[in-house]
Amino acid sequence: MSWRYRANATLEGLTGYTLTRRVQKQAPKAAPPPKTPLEWQRLPGDKVRPPVDPVHDRLLREPVFILSSVRSGSTLLRVMMDSHSKVHSPIETHFRRMTVGLGTDPVRQAMELLGHTHSDIEHIVWDRVLHRELARSGKPILAEKTPSNVFAWRRIATCWPDARFVFLLRHPMSIVQSWHEADPAKRPMKNAVPRTLAYMTHVEEARTHLEGLTVRYEELTADPEGQLRRLCLFLGIEFEPSMLDYGKQDHGAFVKGIGDWRDKIRAGTVVQGRPLPTPDEIPAELHDICRTWDYLS
Repeated sequence: MSWRYRANATLEGLTGYTLTRRVQKQAPKAAPPPKTPLEWQRLPGDKVRPPVDPVHDRLLREPVFILSSVRSGSTLLRVMMDSHSKVHSPIETHFRRMTVGLGTDPVRQAMELLGHTHSDIEHIVWDRVLHRELARSGKPILAEKTPSNVFAWRRIATCWPDARFVFLLRHPMSIVQSWHEADPAKRPMKNAVPRTLAYMTHVEEARTHLEGLTVRYEELTADPEGQLRRLCLFLGIEFEPSMLDYGKQDHGAFVKGIGDWRDKIRAGTVVQGRPLPTPDEIPAELHDICRTWDYLS
């Protein structure tokens, strides 16, 4: 009989209790982090690069991209361009948001053996979607104008090395005011400057690195024919008076989220832009971009 047994028997007789060894409980093991599904994973070694086989990897030839901030008049320019017999400018497609999921190991293995990076496959999808839109229009030139494209200008220029670019500028403070007025409750003025300035900064960055044509909203509304003639010359096409009467043609729905939707664009004719802000009305955060774009001396 062990001493522990005798001690416990005596203790239990005197007190009703026994001694037991406290078992140290182990902390539960942390659950492993959930595994990211294959369809959400990029192929290893993904790289953004020009088309490996331009003849077969791209159907679009010399696509046109209008790079602008939000609230810069890009919908007006779009419908004017879309009114030309040789230019199709669709609603904002947001194509750069389209991604590709490769949900099994065999398809991932196959794509790698075929020589594709993950970005290559997405570029092919982008090109195919936009080419389908152009082919259905029966026109030879596509002009796409989603404002958020400015945040991906490098990738767009890499995807389509023959792309042409139109930079649409507007007075920075007018952009801020227009962005706020489009939805005052959800877009307070305190957010307007940083939100829109991000777009403007990327537009200027693209203008610095890419060749293209710069168009100003104020000049487009003051002299639409003159500015459209400049644009047509850049694109290598003849100016057509129908571009000034865009309201006589169907350009798709004017819906919030994929372009301007307010009454001004629905008027069907060019409406003069708002008076330019005075220097005193321009916040300090916008001074640099205003000077860069020649809106402030």
